[in-house]
Amino acid sequence: MTDLFQFADELGPAKIIGIYEPRLNLRAMVVVDNVAAGPAIGGCRMAPDVTLEECFRLARAMTMKNAAAGLPHGGAKSVIAGDPAMPPERKELIIRAFAHAIGDLKDYIPGPDMGLNERAMGWIHDEIGRAAGLPRELGGIPLDEIGATGFGLAIAAEVAEDFCPVRIKGARVAVQGFGAVGKHAARFLAARGAIVVAACDSAGAVANPRGIDVPALAAFVEGGGKVSDFPGGERLDRDAIVGVDCDIWIPAARPDVITMANVDLLRARLVIQGANIPISVQAEERLHQRGVLSLPDFIVNAGGVICAAVEYHGGTQAIAFQTIEERIRRNTRAVLESMRSGNLTPRQAALELARRRVLNAMSMRRFH
Repeated sequence: MTDLFQFADELGPAKIIGIYEPRLNLRAMVVVDNVAAGPAIGGCRMAPDVTLEECFRLARAMTMKNAAAGLPHGGAKSVIAGDPAMPPERKELIIRAFAHAIGDLKDYIPGPDMGLNERAMGWIHDEIGRAAGLPRELGGIPLDEIGATGFGLAIAAEVAEDFCPVRIKGARVAVQGFGAVGKHAARFLAARGAIVVAACDSAGAVANPRGIDVPALAAFVEGGGKVSDFPGGERLDRDAIVGVDCDIWIPAARPDVITMANVDLLRARLVIQGANIPISVQAEERLHQRGVLSLPDFIVNAGGVICAAVEYHGGTQAIAFQTIEERIRRNTRAVLESMRSGNLTPRQAALELARRRVLNAMSMRRFH
């Protein structure tokens, strides 16, 4: 029991659920962290090395994210142990079995996350009648296709111009993780005049100090190519992306990619956290000491869940973009103003804002 509740505090988690289906070797976990503001929305990710600790930390990040965004939803996360590149037929079977297992978990609304897409959410919705981030054919707003999270990161970068010396126009950008989040962040920033000088995926990186053709790289990757094989730059090892000379660095992949072991390799002046929990707390504090502005994940990468919530409540794509811009612009500025006036790190300021909203919601519920 001690291990199961090692992460518990006054906010949650409300439920920790393990799922095992021996015939399929389905192994999955769900953490519903907090539902005081409403049923929890949180992504479902698939990876071979997922852990309960990762699931809880991501669920708590969703609680903070949804609260900061002012959504009528709590936070949750689910993880499925498996290779997302498994044969499509087996993947569908695994996802449908997972959906069947959470059918009675009414206070959790799954959404797409790393390793799963809108099609997977369509399978889940077909099984249990609830999911966010659905395909267009099912009336959804395909947040990965339109780049909802990447759009929010670009909006946060605009706000950050008032709090750090980096200006988007002409800024050199490195993207760690050129997937659904990273490629759209690169696209929206390039449209604002930034120069993408490096990008990577799990296999390697490519760099070009004169700039990478973002649409060409995106088309190359979508066609099945690896980022490091793109002919428009120099091939680098995957982890070399950390030390690339740039102004803006965007982590958009797995958790804990920046720790005290490599934080001083970062050469950027602005870090925009596209991934969830990509930087350790100690490393964030180190960046703050160095004068590097690091925008917290659950504040600036909330575009995806905002879009999912708008979809879930019947809104349109236009309303989703409008809501993402308004809320991320407002919350990023509120956090950075609190950071400046209260002599806080950006994360301390962000946690104060989100935690206050969660506790206020909890105070109005008999059980939460």
